Amino acid sequence: MDHERVIRDVTVRLPMASTVVEACGWTVSALARHAPATISVLLHVHDRLRCVAATGSWQVFSTVPPKTGIVGRVYASGETAVVPDVAGDPDYIPVRPDVTAEVCVPVLDPAGRPIGVLDLQWCGPTDLAPWRDTAERLAARLGARIVALGGPPPESRSEKLLRHAAALTSASTEWDLFAAAIAAARDVSTLSAAVLVFAGPDGPRLGTPPATPGELEARIRAELTEAGPAALDRLVARAHRHGVGYTLGEAGHPPIPDHRPLTRAGVRTLVAVPVGLPADGGVLLVADERLLRPDPTTVNLLELLAGQAWSCLDRLRTLARLREQANSDPLTGLRHTGPFGRRIAVATPGRTALLAIDVDGFKTVNDTYGHQAGDRVLVRLARALEGALRHGDELYRVGGDEFVAVIEVGRPEEAVRIAERLAEAARRIGRTISVGVALPRPGESPEATLRRADQALYAVKRHGRDGVRLAPA
Repeated sequence: MDHERVIRDVTVRLPMASTVVEACGWTVSALARHAPATISVLLHVHDRLRCVAATGSWQVFSTVPPKTGIVGRVYASGETAVVPDVAGDPDYIPVRPDVTAEVCVPVLDPAGRPIGVLDLQWCGPTDLAPWRDTAERLAARLGARIVALGGPPPESRSEKLLRHAAALTSASTEWDLFAAAIAAARDVSTLSAAVLVFAGPDGPRLGTPPATPGELEARIRAELTEAGPAALDRLVARAHRHGVGYTLGEAGHPPIPDHRPLTRAGVRTLVAVPVGLPADGGVLLVADERLLRPDPTTVNLLELLAGQAWSCLDRLRTLARLREQANSDPLTGLRHTGPFGRRIAVATPGRTALLAIDVDGFKTVNDTYGHQAGDRVLVRLARALEGALRHGDELYRVGGDEFVAVIEVGRPEEAVRIAERLAEAARRIGRTISVGVALPRPGESPEATLRRADQALYAVKRHGRDGVRLAPA
């Protein structure tokens, strides 16, 4: 193999390449005429190595994290890797099943900084040493041409949207989701501000802002807040009635009255995208102080982004409902044994009181009037007990007719007074309860504290029911 001829053939067209993609494509296709290898060029774009050109292969990885695989290792280190047996390299990412050897060299800019890699993979015996030298020389010329053409290509808008879609999907809270959606809208549109407006039980509301809203975004939020729910409602209704709307940026065309809070904030370019369903959705407002002309493709990408954001928000809310259902008693709506166990596990000795509550004569209700009547008694009693507790006190249903209240008190007497208030609330709806009260001792397990509260409760039962007893300290 005449490697000098390989270098001449590969590089002869490089000066004529008008784009980075052309330069990489010509390099790969010309090199493939001499090397019976799978060849690819990956350049660093945003936060990943992106495949810009490659010969045919069963699979081509579109992007690779910068430190993943042999290509990521070479990019991160800036040092060539010659791998005579890929099966023995733990970093190798299988592309096709018959690859045996690989040469990967960094593509450097004139200052010696890696901007990507040139990768060659063989499926048969090959003398790798001369190919290493050839690949390094070709990579140096390719790197110089890439820099002359302006450097690695920027992310396309669709690539940005894909990247942001992953961030939306991985958001674990609504705040994270809103922040990711706003960042995505700014990035994909190249406009400077984005605001979400969502329907709520008390009317439309502004979505939670990101940690550092920009100046225009802050002004928009202030003006919309000042305008009030009716103005927000009109913006949401307009978007859902007419679909996506955007300014074409002509001067001398005043905005409609619904947009006046935005123009007062300094908005001169606006894309308004409906989010979700009319009944409980909202609108994504993407704006700029400059007089611009968003193109239809950008607007379409924002529509896709809004759809993805709504799907992710719906998933988060569904998961929250499922968690609530999993932690709640379906009859009374009170939390049950799972959350109760976690709560008493952090009880504070001398301050966290456990009130064990049992409904007096409940079996008689079930036996005489049936279980539906018994269920109605439990629901009414749960509401009555909740109403008698203070803000921050917690009530759990831990058995058929057994409840436990967890309260924070300053003295044992305070816990007894609250227990007596619960007993009085039960009497007002025609029922009676027995209550045992216990406060954790230093070093005592939560289970032992609850046993002492139960023992105090049974003592009330033995002495006629409808009462309160404090367990010995």
